[in-house]
Amino acid sequence: MPRRRFVAVAIALTVLSCVTVAGAYHLLAGAGESMLEEANKFLATFSGEQKQKVAIAYDAEKRTDWHFIPKADGEREGVKVRDMNESQRKAAHALLKAALSEAGYGKATKIMSLEGLLHELEKAKGGKQIRDTERYFFTIYGTPAPDSKWGLSVEGHHLSLNFVVDKGHVVSTTPSAFGANPAIVKNDNVPSIPKGTRVLAKEETLALELVASLTAEQKREATLDKVPSEVANAGKPQPATDLPKGISAEKLTGEQKSTLRSLVEEYANSFPADVAKARMEAIRSGGVEKISFAWAGSAKEGEPRYYSIQGPTFQIEFINAQADSAGNPANHIHSVWRDVRGDFAIPAK
Repeated sequence: MPRRRFVAVAIALTVLSCVTVAGAYHLLAGAGESMLEEANKFLATFSGEQKQKVAIAYDAEKRTDWHFIPKADGEREGVKVRDMNESQRKAAHALLKAALSEAGYGKATKIMSLEGLLHELEKAKGGKQIRDTERYFFTIYGTPAPDSKWGLSVEGHHLSLNFVVDKGHVVSTTPSAFGANPAIVKNDNVPSIPKGTRVLAKEETLALELVASLTAEQKREATLDKVPSEVANAGKPQPATDLPKGISAEKLTGEQKSTLRSLVEEYANSFPADVAKARMEAIRSGGVEKISFAWAGSAKEGEPRYYSIQGPTFQIEFINAQADSAGNPANHIHSVWRDVRGDFAIPAK
């Protein structure tokens, strides 16, 4: 290979090698120690029957029973924010802040606030779903201690965050799901959520930028036959093993690799810096040349679209196909990050 071409290829691969994902999980203790401290402060605000609900056994069957859909009371473990007193709510949010980055906490709380908008949009239609900004459940699995393994779940409509901390280190952050309905707020129905609000903006716009940059040949290789009905294995304990591959990262230009890197980082950076770093380092160790990007649907606003990004250690899926609660087509996002090696710190079989 001529030296000039060799250098160009090396630089391009180095650009994408910064795109590491879903954890080698030899993490710095920072996030784990912060979560441990805040988890114990949170638990200290509970007593009696409430404490029995918020703190359950690490090996409880429900620990892996996750989903981002609305569920009836009794179908989720833990205590919902609506049933917490003020000190418990503050402690719950302090724990969530410790588990996420500032950007991730902002996304999570905005997703919660969209439930208020859904309430306004659906009440005139006699909506059957309960839309409540405080219908989010916090559950601690096991005993948070420096030498123990314990878990945290924060879950409700369009949000499912699942963590495992082992001996003060975060060892799992998957599945992690963020959704948004509406994806783009079309009207000023709620003063606190102005028209144009877009909670998961970069998750969509960076993918559109990448697709727009593909050549006709690249697009043919990347594009799937149709938009799926939902992200794969939603609600199941482990990720799918048969996602369609699309185009290999090796076939992308340096600029396209850079866009793909930024897209993956947008997901990783919802978590504390040490967790995000471990997620990104895992891609490099797994082989950046093994990453692939698949696309389906339309780049036009209001028309269904889907993409996946995957490698030996991770899967990212994004789908915007459903109408929002006001009836605007393809304005309702589901997105998820999963660990191919095993979610919930349970090795994949």
